[in-house]
Parts: sequence; C-alpha cells; structure tokens
Amino acid sequence: MFRRTRYQQGMLNRVKRKHGPDCWAFRWWDIDASGKRVRRTKTLGTVKEYPTETSALKAVEALRITINEEQPQSGGQPITVGALITHFKQRELGPVEREDDEEEGRSYATRTTYSDILDTYVLPKWGDVELRKVRTTQVEKWLRNLKRAGKSKENLARGSKAKIRSIMSVLFNHAIRHELMPQGTNPITLVRQSAKRMQTPDILEAGELRLLFDQLSHRDRVMVLLDSVTGLRRSELMAIKWLDVDFEQLELSVTRSIYRQVVGRCKTEISRKPVPLDPWIAEELLTWRRATAYNQPEDWVFASTRMKGKQPYSPDSLLKRHIRPAVTRAKILKHVGWHTFRRTFSTLLKANGEDIKVVQELLRHATIKMTLEVYAQAISSAKRQAQSKVAGMLMEKIDTK
Repeated sequence: MFRRTRYQQGMLNRVKRKHGPDCWAFRWWDIDASGKRVRRTKTLGTVKEYPTETSALKAVEALRITINEEQPQSGGQPITVGALITHFKQRELGPVEREDDEEEGRSYATRTTYSDILDTYVLPKWGDVELRKVRTTQVEKWLRNLKRAGKSKENLARGSKAKIRSIMSVLFNHAIRHELMPQGTNPITLVRQSAKRMQTPDILEAGELRLLFDQLSHRDRVMVLLDSVTGLRRSELMAIKWLDVDFEQLELSVTRSIYRQVVGRCKTEISRKPVPLDPWIAEELLTWRRATAYNQPEDWVFASTRMKGKQPYSPDSLLKRHIRPAVTRAKILKHVGWHTFRRTFSTLLKANGEDIKVVQELLRHATIKMTLEVYAQAISSAKRQAQSKVAGMLMEKIDTK
C-alpha cells in the first residue's frame, strides 16, 4: 500500500490513502521516558506539497533536526545548510496572515525578506554544504563576487550583500541556539562585508518638489505631498485608512503597514507614534476624500479602483507608471523612489536648523544615530550658506588688519 525509501536515522514512506492524494510519512525509532524503544511516525504532507521524493527528503532533514535537538549530534548524519534553512523557516518564519498574529515576532515584511534572500542567494550556493564545512573566507569570497539574481550581470550592491551576511549570521546563530553547532562557532561572525554605499542617494530640493507637484494628478500629488511632509515609509503610506486621519486634532495615526498586500504591524514600537498634520496637508487630504469614491472610515485613503477599494494601490506600480514619468516631465535629472521623499523630508528639516531630536521623533527612528548617519544629508544651498558664513568671518578678520 505504500512506497518505502530507506533513510539514515529513519524511513520515508509514501502512503496511499482511500481518499485524497498520497502522503509522505517519516518513521523512526525513539526511546521513551521508561527507556523502552518505541516506533514513531510523523506525516510530512501530501504529494501536492512535496511532489517529488527529493523534496520530501529535504523536509525530513529539517524534521530530523527537531527530533534530535535534545540528543547528541555526534555519530549522526551531518546537517546541511539546506536542512538548517528549512528548520529555521519552520521555527522562525511561520506564515503571518493577520495583523494580530505577529505579536512580538518578526513582521511579515521581514519574514518575507528573509525567505527571499535565503531561497534566492544562500540555498543555491550553500544548501548542500555541511554546517561544519562553511568557512569564513569562503563566504567572504562568494559575497565579493555575488551578482544580482536573474539575468543581470551586475554586481550586487554592498548594502544587499551586507543584508545577506546579516541573515546568514542569524541562520547560524539559530543552529547554535538549537545545539546543532557548538557555542562560539558561527563562521559568519568574522565575515567582512561593508554596507557603505557606492553613491550618495538622491534627495530633492524644495523647488524640485514644487516642479514635480505640477506634473502629478490629484491623487498622486496628495500622495507625494503627504509623504514629503511626514516622511512615512511607503508601507505605512499605503496602509492609511480614513479613520487614521484626525482632521480636528491635525494628527495621523500610523498603526499598520502593508507589504505585498499583506497587512501587518509597523516596523517598530516608535513607528506607531502619531504624526502631526500641517493644516495645508490636512486640507489637501480633505479635498481628496471628497473626490475619491472610497471615503468611508474603513476605506483605504489610496484605495485601488481596479480592486474596487478592497486593496490600496501597489506602490511599485504607482512609482513606475505615474511618479517617475512625472519626474521626467518635470525635467528632474535624479533617481526618485519612494524612499527619496523620506530622505528629502529629513534633509529639509536639517537645512531648516531643526533640533536633531525633533527630526528623530518626526521620522520615528529608534535612535538618533540612524537619523544622523543615514538620512541627514545637507542640500547644496545649505552647504553654500554654511561655507559663506565661514568665509565672511575670515573676510572680517582680514579687513580689520
């Protein structure tokens, strides 16, 4: 009634069922509390979930890690990076379908990013390698020559390489925490990978923003304007509902984010603090509310007409089809993305001489270090003014001699 495949430390069976597709079952011997040897069985899933024997065997590898967590690993079959990745996903990257599912764990966006990076970059290169054979210098060399996924021949950006390194370190720490590797043996800890940008990201000056506003439709103008004067992350911007806008108190409640049309909590606790609304911005929002067909409290502020208001617009689609063409029409020769408006907001605040603590609170950063190092660029006019002040001081000294 079933197909049987012998497997070290257990046996994988393909079991036929009277109703429904065949399923894969893993059987192994265990020792119970009384010291008696007993037979255990665990159903992995159906052949729809694991269509090939190879895919089922990979799932068994991760299951074996769980089975042997409290037993010595010496003498057993070596654990591969691929098995560790599967185990890590099961324990740390479980599905999050609702906002209240996330609790204190990683957000949906973070979990998705981890899975994408592990599947796209780490698994193809290191999946079949045993944990104990991963070497620091090998990982360094691999990262140094790593290309973008897909057909592109371009080298991956430093920031992306640093993120891969960070996620690999988390992965190996997971192995240590579950006693699959000895303490202090994370090979990624000493991997050198700079996250320094090769180019300074573009920011827009106030005049360029005004030129851009003139080229945007009503909806897109309100969207970009709101982003430029609040510094919202794009996931937060698209997740705003009308009930979040307090027109009387002139405040915006940032309580959720949305990533790939999955609603979740905001990035950090400080991210969920209310954001002030300038009266001009509030008036623009009110004008948009009167114009849109989706203006009820539970409606998205930027509800997709194609999805009949059930979802907000896709930020990537808006950027490609509407925002960047408007940038071109405005003759702005800069690379503009959603994060450009957040960086611009921070930079304009600094150019106005605002206290750094105020800038941190407005951007809802966890630390001032993040505000200073990542976002606070000085625009050219502010640089010139600062230089002119110094030059003026020197000129006064010279004139008095």
